[in-house]
Amino acid sequence: MQIPSSERADVVATDRDITDWPGVVGDLNRLLRLRTTPIAMKRFESVEAMEAVPRIRRPGAIHTTDQIVGQACRNGWTVGITADDLVGAQCSTVIGLHPRSADWLSGKHMAGVWFKDVAGAAAHQRSMDVAPHGHYRALAVSPLASGRLDPPDIALVYATPAQMILFINGLQWSGYKKLEWGCVGESACADSWGRALKTGEPSLSIPCFAERRYGGVMEDELLMALPPSFLPKVIAGLESLSRNGLRYPIAPYGVNTDARAGMGVSYGSG
Repeated sequence: MQIPSSERADVVATDRDITDWPGVVGDLNRLLRLRTTPIAMKRFESVEAMEAVPRIRRPGAIHTTDQIVGQACRNGWTVGITADDLVGAQCSTVIGLHPRSADWLSGKHMAGVWFKDVAGAAAHQRSMDVAPHGHYRALAVSPLASGRLDPPDIALVYATPAQMILFINGLQWSGYKKLEWGCVGESACADSWGRALKTGEPSLSIPCFAERRYGGVMEDELLMALPPSFLPKVIAGLESLSRNGLRYPIAPYGVNTDARAGMGVSYGSG
């Protein structure tokens, strides 16, 4: 099961309980001008507990997890699913609703399509970060500001590269830690929500073909998935950076301009 970030020595996060979800989202929008709705993701031990979430929708068709996430962040819906609502094990395994079975690990369904041969496809499957199986039977997503999934397991924030690097700078403002991520290529949801659910750490991804084709992710968007306990720290860091003149949008300085005046403000004269 996910280890709370407050109990891990190698993860720097806040120990504050978040009660004002609209305020958190409002601060992110004010500081980064996000154009896509930040959302919450939460797993449930029973279908009944998931279906008890206020104003929850249940799919009337078979979807990818990318589509379910897209319905929350693009449409503003609160949606609950089980493994039966998803198109296959590739989706349900990442969120812990299906085991890493021998068939799934074989990668044979991706050989000759995304990878040259079965060996490469199987190596890809083994490299994916996925939530542990066996604890949960259902999952829901919802706009973070709604507070309907209180508290969520993780929050998902879509942002442009310029917005995202400032988000990361805010995370690193205090208690600095170098952040390192990987890229599995296709099935990049394993790099974002799969890894965040598995490790409890901020997890950045370059959304893959399926996320963009089925989930509506824009071509210039990156995705950060992280436990919500990190968000007050990110916001506090962004506020401090903003007071130093380091804010979004990042105004172009000019490629032919004498850099000394600007560098003296942003990086010091040394």
